[in-house]
Amino acid sequence: MKAALLREMLGEALREQRFTQGRTLREVSSGARVSLGYLSEVERGQKEASSELILAICTALELPQSELMRTVSEKLLRAETKAERQVGAAA
Repeated sequence: MKAALLREMLGEALREQRFTQGRTLREVSSGARVSLGYLSEVERGQKEASSELILAICTALELPQSELMRTVSEKLLRAETKAERQVGAAA
């Protein structure tokens, strides 16, 4: 079973927020002053975003960092709970 990675959960949460706002990668990358390709890799969980980059993306999305971290924390908790249930069921 694959463990949940923080960078994947973070990217997923950022992408969901962007979709919710109806924004394009280009719009957010421009606002965050990061390349479109790099933002795409962050959203897909392929790149580990620095705290400075996370702040820039959150600012471009007008999303408080605390809200992003809460969302990511909830996603991680759900993934860990699911993994524990699967291990328990296999035992």
